[in-house]
Amino acid sequence: MAEITANMVKELRERTGLGMMECKKALTETDGDMSAAEDLMRIKSGAKASKAAGRIAAEGVIGSFVSADGKVGALVEINCETDFVAKNEDFLAFAKSVAQLSAQSGITDAAALSEMAMPAGGSVQEVRQALIMKLGENLSIRRAVHYTTTGSLAVYLHGSRIGVMVDLDGDEALGKDIAMHIAASKPICVSKDQVSADLLDKEREIYTAQAADSGKPADIVAKMVEGRVSKYLAEVTLLGQPFVKNPDQTVEKLLAEKKAKVNGFTMFVVGEGIEKKVVDYAAEVAAAAKV
Repeated sequence: MAEITANMVKELRERTGLGMMECKKALTETDGDMSAAEDLMRIKSGAKASKAAGRIAAEGVIGSFVSADGKVGALVEINCETDFVAKNEDFLAFAKSVAQLSAQSGITDAAALSEMAMPAGGSVQEVRQALIMKLGENLSIRRAVHYTTTGSLAVYLHGSRIGVMVDLDGDEALGKDIAMHIAASKPICVSKDQVSADLLDKEREIYTAQAADSGKPADIVAKMVEGRVSKYLAEVTLLGQPFVKNPDQTVEKLLAEKKAKVNGFTMFVVGEGIEKKVVDYAAEVAAAAKV
């Protein structure tokens, strides 16, 4: 039997929004398997899928660059160890420079980007190492995405921790509105046909387990499940979501009204998916005292 720690319970609570005791019980029943515990709690409580993008696990910034004609652009995530360094002007300038290099070269591989020359001199790697010496923290290029379009690119930065780039056939103002909507509503793709079959199968499995306790006939249960799947697709796809500036209108209807089309988008959230080390300073002090 796996040990169920307080941090495990805390993480599951953050994922599901449910009580600590329920979280601990689910982890116990699944022998500490976080993913299985989350699915179990969703089956029992009807909770929605967790939004991983909302769980920030590391520090850093999102840098962006879009060419003057709006045809070429890039987003990058540059990580550091503390929020203090993430606000440093030199660090922010470094992120912007790396984004510009990625946009102009089309390179998104971190190792390849590191070998490129910076506008002010020196390679990206040399500038990064100099910043490490100056700021006293490890800095890394985590990821980058590059866009080239026949339409136009729009970018929205929420502070420096969330960045969205949208490839759009439409005007600049609409593109910025759509990018802002994506940052707020966090769709996983543009349209329902882009949702993976594996993800839909998992959702159907969970909804079927939830509906099975209703006592209704199998045909009614099947209709209930498909209704839930349709609702889920509307929640996670850009076109199906209510537009943040006018919830009475879906994004799909907004785009049709403007005779516009979203070809694709990328959203980066600083630290998304990174496990951040939790330091127990009290335990460290206690251990040091015994030396």
